[in-house]
Amino acid sequence: MQKKKLDKKAKKSTKSTKAKGLGDTVEQVLEATGIAKVAKWALGEDCGCDERKAKLNYLFPYYQPECLTEDEYNILDKYYTEAKPTVTPEKQQELLTIYNRVFHQKMNLTSCSSCFKNNLHKKLERVYKEYNI
Repeated sequence: MQKKKLDKKAKKSTKSTKAKGLGDTVEQVLEATGIAKVAKWALGEDCGCDERKAKLNYLFPYYQPECLTEDEYNILDKYYTEAKPTVTPEKQQELLTIYNRVFHQKMNLTSCSSCFKNNLHKKLERVYKEYNI
């Protein structure tokens, strides 16, 4: 009997994942308390939870980016003030180097423009804009 209880506890703990921001934490609390099931039952599968989670994660992320160096800021300033339709592999590598240092990541070059735009570009732009407030 004792062994079965230990197995159940082990299964529950494997589900937990590291929260990226406040939205993930709120989702985990709502699922743990059963409120998420009630919301989906009352409001349907598309209750707007995913959008709220993404918005909260964006507004209140848990990562702590490093500060930009003066050279990195100048590179980003030039990049974001000169709108260009395409990004060369050399420019992407330069931005990737900054991104990896600032966010403690190990991302590689990508040929997927939406991956570049949605991940690296948006996060770097957010850090860059913090310096212009």
